[in-house]
Amino acid sequence: MAKTRIESLPEDCVVHVLSFTSPRDACRSSAVSSFFREAADSDLTWRKFLPADYAEIISRSVRDMEFSSMKDLFLKLSSTPLLIDGGRKTFSIDKYTNKKCYMLSTKELSIAWATNNLNWCRKPLLQSRFPESVELIMVNWLEIHGSIDSGLLSTNTTYSAYLVFQVADRAFGLGTLPSEVTVEVGDYKARGSVYIKLGDDKLCLRGDGWLEVELGEFHNNGNGGCQNEVKMWLKEVKGVHLKGGLLVEGIEIRPKR
Repeated sequence: MAKTRIESLPEDCVVHVLSFTSPRDACRSSAVSSFFREAADSDLTWRKFLPADYAEIISRSVRDMEFSSMKDLFLKLSSTPLLIDGGRKTFSIDKYTNKKCYMLSTKELSIAWATNNLNWCRKPLLQSRFPESVELIMVNWLEIHGSIDSGLLSTNTTYSAYLVFQVADRAFGLGTLPSEVTVEVGDYKARGSVYIKLGDDKLCLRGDGWLEVELGEFHNNGNGGCQNEVKMWLKEVKGVHLKGGLLVEGIEIRPKR
């Protein structure tokens, strides 16, 4: 069978073109012909879809990560979060945008009264991606704060931050007053409010069985290599009533779609 004009091109030219598409397009093009399959499955193509510092990131993994190709690595990082930094964070890649995603465990968060076992307790949960989550026993001052260096994130990307949690059957006092949510980066600050109670339209059920609520969004432009601390809060400190039954997994930072 005679070659098409495209098949007469050097493979590296086709790889270069495919690198400007998406992983989904690369997978689709591999079904066109054996020529396209070789280019679409090549390490050169899929390395373009990975962050430039992917090797440094996977070197921080809690467990050795095995992969047979750059495509295999991308598919694993976009389907299963990688536990890094001693189990304090997870890293993944958004399969639609190729952008970086992180989740901060509760050990990376500042939680008011979390060191008092009468107020909070650490416990392993089967459905958690981390060794431990925390459960709110009883407080009247609820405040959860997290932060991440913007330099760890993908540039020229709009991100949203989410508190990931569950509400225990025995929960009480969480939805009496709205909780304030805030995201702050440099001079930029986004504020809102949400009721932490089942049925609130701002709470979403995730694919992993946890609930999430958006804390706010921000744009990481990365101009001039300038890095800022991204600060994220949820707090309900105005009420004097007691609150309990909140199980916290962490704060996730992922590209906004």
